[in-house]
This record gives sequence, C-alpha cells and structure tokens, in this order.
Amino acid sequence: MQPSIKIINGQLITPHRIITGGSLLIAGGKIAQVSEAKITSRADIVIDAAGKYVSPGFIDMHVHGGGGADFMDGTTDAFLTIAQTHARYGTTAMAPTTLTAEKEDLLHTLDIYKQAALKNEQGAQFIGMHIEGPYFDMEQRGAQDPRYIRHPDEKEYKEIITCSDGCIARWSAAPELPGALDFGRYLRANNILPAIAHTNAVYEDVVKAVENGYTLATHFYSSMSGVMRRNAFRYAGVIESVYLIDEIDAEIIADGVHLPAPLLKLICKVKGTDRTALITDAMRAAGMPPGESILGAKDHGLKVIVEDGVAKLPDRSAFAGSVATADRLVRTMITLGEVSLPEAVKMITWVPARIMQLGHRKGLLAAGMDADVVVFDEGIKVEKVIVGGRVVL
Repeated sequence: MQPSIKIINGQLITPHRIITGGSLLIAGGKIAQVSEAKITSRADIVIDAAGKYVSPGFIDMHVHGGGGADFMDGTTDAFLTIAQTHARYGTTAMAPTTLTAEKEDLLHTLDIYKQAALKNEQGAQFIGMHIEGPYFDMEQRGAQDPRYIRHPDEKEYKEIITCSDGCIARWSAAPELPGALDFGRYLRANNILPAIAHTNAVYEDVVKAVENGYTLATHFYSSMSGVMRRNAFRYAGVIESVYLIDEIDAEIIADGVHLPAPLLKLICKVKGTDRTALITDAMRAAGMPPGESILGAKDHGLKVIVEDGVAKLPDRSAFAGSVATADRLVRTMITLGEVSLPEAVKMITWVPARIMQLGHRKGLLAAGMDADVVVFDEGIKVEKVIVGGRVVL
C-alpha cells in the first residue's frame, strides 16, 4: 500500500487560476481531494508547500534522452536514467522517442521499452513510445541520419506495430511521401497518433493529411516547410497550414533557442495556448554540462557539440537537438512568450494530456486524477515531485 500524502499551504495551479492557500490529498496513487482550505483528513506524509506553487506533473510527449543516456542506446538502464533525470525537473510522464533507424533497431528499442516500463519506479512514467521517422523528406531531415530515411513501407510498419504490443502512442512522418496517407489511416486504426514532421509539404498536402488522421505538428517550425515557390507560383507550407487548420495541434521546443521570443508570441497569439504543447525534444545531454555529446545511439550516433543551451552539429550549421528540461520550458514561456503561469503550466500538462488521449486521468489537479504533482518556487525551481502517488524527489 502506498502511503497517503497531504500537501498544505500551496498555491494550486489550475488551467484558469491559482488557488492560494490550497491543500491536496493523495491516496492510492490518485488525487483524493482538492480544497481551497485546509484538509483535516490525516495522512502518512504531510508536505508543507510553504506558499510555493503546486502543479499537475509536467508531461513531455517528445523526448530522446537525458542524464547522458539516449533511448536509442537500447538498454533498460538508459530508459531508467532518462526517466529519473527528467523527473528531477518536474516531468512525471513522458513519451520515449526514437530517431530514424533501421527496422531492427526500432524493434529492439520497443522491446527494451516494455522491459524498462516494468522496472520504472523512481522516474517519470512512460506513456507510450513515439517513433520519429524513418519516413521523412530528405531535404527536411535536420539532424536525422540520411542513411535511414525512406518512404513508408507497408510491410515494415505493419510488422513494427504488430510486434509493439500496443506500446506505440504516436508516430511522426512526412505526409506528402508516397504511401503516407495509407500509413496515417493504419496508425489511426491501431490507436496511434500520426504526426506531421520533417516535411516539405504544401497546404494541399496537409489538408489531405488531416483527412487521413494527422492532427499534430511535431516540433512546430523545426524541419518543416514555410511559404515557398514552385514553378513561379507561391504555396503555403506546413507552418502556414498549422496556423490555418484548427484541427492540428502544435508542439513546440520552448527552450528559447529553437524558437525566439517573437515566434513564441506569434504561436500563442494565432494558434493559442489551448492547441500548443511544450516539449523538450531533449537528447542525452539534457541535465549534463556543455561539451561534446552524441545524438542517438552511443555506439553509432552523430557527434554533436552542446553550447549556448542547445546541441549543434559539429560545424555549427544547424541545431542537433535540445538539452532542455521541463522547468526551462515553463520559465521560457513566461519570460519570452509572455504568457501567464497558469497558461504556461497548462501547455505542459492539460494540453499534452488531451493530445495523448490521457485527459481523463492526467493533466489536472482534480479528484480521481493520477497523483502526478510538482511543487516549485517562483523561479520554477522544482522542489518536490510525486509520480503516481510516489515521492521521487
């Protein structure tokens, strides 16, 4: 039996307001009571928030690594290290994310996911794998390894999904590729979220993509087309399409580097905070000091350099991944995006929970929800983390 926990004297954050002097009771891994006043019920553990903020746990629906490990390392230790690293910064749930790779590497990573999920008791909860690639546009590959980029292969993706035993939650692909629309429909039929990524599509392609199940833009602005000319005619790209089509949600790397302040403000103004989720897209160097690192698997990944708060290709010609943690995302949206604290928190709790079809149990401080809770100060410095009713920090 898990001990009951009572949090007192907190500023409880909801999507619309902050409850000052609020209390929270946790029992059996669930939130049992939320109150604007003192809760009189006894609890095994009492946490005095001392006026600090109490928030739903942060949900990172796109993360590759952290603490010196990457999910493509293919070991349970790597999975657990990443989960524990990001939990220290407030992440209570995450979607482990792959890179473009051979089929065998993806199958192995999925097997390791299943093993690690059974052992994960001290880190952020795994909420399903995110397969990023290998079905991408070569021109928009970013730091993805071009050796493995290819068009959707029906035999391949059906085998991967069959072998996954339902542990794939989302899959990112370029929807303009041959076979990509059939792929999107197959994903939806298997309760997997298709996402638009590393793409050179135009508006007409995106409309068809939405009609075939693609309703999320992966790391919005990064590795996707904007307005372009083809045969002298101007076309709207994926960026403009995401703004225009209400059915598409956007996820953004709000580290303050991938997207500068003007773009963060534009996204919030046009797309809105209700349709925009914050992600770290973090690679193995998250939570580590600057210097040389590796993107992807440790034994055959891409060498990168971490400086200026971001990972770059060695020639510094492009970014090669984020080193952000969830607390940094919230801080950035407040200081650079100029949104309120409740809005920033909503973008990394309620919004990703809705997108990942977890809104019935995650993303809110409410009775009956999973007991995923974070306590932090005015500078968004995380001081206490509870995952599923277990105190992990």
